[in-house]
Amino acid sequence: MRKFYLILLVNVFICCFSTDSIATNDTNFPEQRIKIIQCYPNPATSSISFETNNLLEKNLTISVYNFIGKKVDEIKVLSNKINLQLDNYYRGLYVYQLRDKQGQIIESGKFQVIK
Repeated sequence: MRKFYLILLVNVFICCFSTDSIATNDTNFPEQRIKIIQCYPNPATSSISFETNNLLEKNLTISVYNFIGKKVDEIKVLSNKINLQLDNYYRGLYVYQLRDKQGQIIESGKFQVIK
């Protein structure tokens, strides 16, 4: 039985990660999107910067969640570059979401805090 699961696992791995069967001009793959918001440095120790492009509307917020899904911060986007101090953040992985004034998620990403 263990041999069957091993063979199944190998076949799934080959199907998922084989580059021979993927066409570069295939219309089934979505095009690369331009990131609206970027964060750096990642991983961060004392502060992290969020930078948005100039094409954004007003009344945007960045919501930051810890790894278990608890909201730890919410920042109003008032300029194209925001610096977030990480003094009250614990070591770990965080998820950020850029939201519009209706609360809809425009984009999300993650960053890591190392101390």
